[in-house]
Amino acid sequence: MILVAVFVSMVFFYSLFSRRLEQTVITGPMIFTTAGIMVVLLMPDLRDLEANREAFLVLAEMGLVMTLFTDATRVNLQVVKANGYLPLRLLSVGTPLTILLGAIIAMALFRPLSIWEAGVLAAILAPTDAGLGQIIVNSRLVPLRVRQSLNVEAGLNDGLSVPFMMFFIALALSGNDGAGAVMTKFVVEQLGLGTAVGLLTGLIGGWLLGLAHRKEWSNEAFEQLGLVALPIFCVIASKPTGASMLIAAFVAGLAVQAGFRDSEKICVEFTEEWGQLLNLFVFFLFGLLVAGAWGRFDLAVVLYAILSLTLVRMLPVAIALLGTDLKRATILFVGWFGPRGLASIVLGLVYLEEEAKLAGESTISLAVMATVLLSIFLHGLTTKRGIALYARSNAGTA
Repeated sequence: MILVAVFVSMVFFYSLFSRRLEQTVITGPMIFTTAGIMVVLLMPDLRDLEANREAFLVLAEMGLVMTLFTDATRVNLQVVKANGYLPLRLLSVGTPLTILLGAIIAMALFRPLSIWEAGVLAAILAPTDAGLGQIIVNSRLVPLRVRQSLNVEAGLNDGLSVPFMMFFIALALSGNDGAGAVMTKFVVEQLGLGTAVGLLTGLIGGWLLGLAHRKEWSNEAFEQLGLVALPIFCVIASKPTGASMLIAAFVAGLAVQAGFRDSEKICVEFTEEWGQLLNLFVFFLFGLLVAGAWGRFDLAVVLYAILSLTLVRMLPVAIALLGTDLKRATILFVGWFGPRGLASIVLGLVYLEEEAKLAGESTISLAVMATVLLSIFLHGLTTKRGIALYARSNAGTA
């Protein structure tokens, strides 16, 4: 109850100064992560309490699902179609290269890690965070196709990283035996079924909500509740089928627009606020985990975190965008603003839930925590300044 009381108090005081804080470089994830760290530092007895990992995982998954659904409802499908090559390049070229480069650097820095364990770490840290990049997605100073590309990339690269992560775990446990079957199983279940669940939920739910809205059967408050139920349906349907709830939620957010065109205008604010509350709680709990592991961060872990946010992200992005009409400033902007956050926390917890008990599990956990922690603060502190510099660089047309 102490942790819940601290978090609720933080939410209350944060709400009092939220508008003032929005005008600064201080973000919600920075505040709540710091609060989690400070709780353990000020109350050392909490260090010995074992967190309920399963409950933490459920909260993290729900926060990410809500964020992905909300971001997808913002995607202008016509704009994405007109500029589809940008997110397609980032996903089909950038994400695999990020995993490959991340694994190579992990093997160089962490000698005890096997090649497959290095792949697990790289896959966990490959996704970008739509929530941490929310300021960019909402900023009119950034060209629309750049915002949409970053948003679509963040919405889909976590789902794409899951099969890679599970594939590498299987290889680490059993070598190459049955690896192809494992990969096929997860691609079909995670990606194929995830897309199917999302389409069905979004199309049917959107059609029903749109019909009720046009016939004036519903009022706005309950339309909001109906919309927020859709990503939860995705979670419920994904669990027994083995589908990726993350892919399902994002696809549902895209599909709901077909039947309920007013979905963003009417309902996104409600969905986003509840999703934001869950996200902040996850970052608060993340701070508790970081505080408990603080003394185990060494130079190699910190160096990997720095390289993960710079070279491992920016070089694949530059390669993926070769041959496009994008200016250097745009490529640099897209490369830097690929924050690691909620998605990596969730995938890290999913990895621990697999109970693979790999020899490098401790190293992988520390590297994930260090990278996400560094990203929360570095990307939070540089977002507003980065947008301003980008807008002044005559790169407004991308």
